[in-house]
Amino acid sequence: MRNRYATVEYLRSLDPKADHEEIHRTSCEREFPWDYGRGLEVAIWRTCCIPSIAELLDGTDEFARRAQKRYDDTRILLGEIVRNGYASERGRQALRQINLAHRRYSISNGDMLYVLSTFVFEPIRWIDRWAWRRTVETERLSAFYFYREVGARMNIQDLPSEYTEFERFNVEYERANFRLTPSSVGVGAAVMKLYSSWYPRPVSDLVAATLSCRLDAAARQALGIPRAALPARALHRIGLHAHARAERAAPALMARLMTRPTARTYPGYPHGYRISDIGPEHARGTRQGPLALGNTSAENLES
Repeated sequence: MRNRYATVEYLRSLDPKADHEEIHRTSCEREFPWDYGRGLEVAIWRTCCIPSIAELLDGTDEFARRAQKRYDDTRILLGEIVRNGYASERGRQALRQINLAHRRYSISNGDMLYVLSTFVFEPIRWIDRWAWRRTVETERLSAFYFYREVGARMNIQDLPSEYTEFERFNVEYERANFRLTPSSVGVGAAVMKLYSSWYPRPVSDLVAATLSCRLDAAARQALGIPRAALPARALHRIGLHAHARAERAAPALMARLMTRPTARTYPGYPHGYRISDIGPEHARGTRQGPLALGNTSAENLES
């Protein structure tokens, strides 16, 4: 068995600011492909706790009618940026699609900054609690620097200059804005339905029973979701700890077993698609980019 900690030692030797793209890509695709995906799912779910975001999603029926597609769009475009770099041709095309998707809506800078912060901190929080090892400072800082550059290319204002400053903003924004509303309840329920729909019964029933364990009390209250029963909480802990042990012992085997297609609304993915076709209808077909050819690391990132 290869040294499971060799990669993290290599990452420690890099500069988290100058080398943030390589560090973040390696962390996402090699060290924590499955856990990084689960952290992003929590990030998407938590944004629904912000009334203005929930009302926008509810008003556009994006989650009520197209929850899987919205999820696919987010994961594919983020995957392109992480895998290829935000300054690459494909990275710039993915960012263009993201900006086009948001352009027609009135979204406050605070909400945009908060969503960006969840992409930094929720995967880190998930990994530190549930993955086969905790993140190291190099990985945490590289995630911050990576998404700060992404945010600048999305024209988000008032981007923090320090990791701790951004984390403080994330916590304070949630404390000030998380609130139970009809829209947050509806959109949050649609997200839960989506996440449990990826599994056949009876597995989907078990997943649905344990999904709320991924959220803290503040998020559950804002989404109107009751705390899971004690047996479900125990099952959640046992399952994730077992996964972490297996991931530590046999990462290659777990990558094969746990990878699953997430882009269900794009037939044939990841063997061929155009970035210009990713996103809502009003953002499609604006510029034809090269076809994406199948990529194992992309499948891992989006598993």
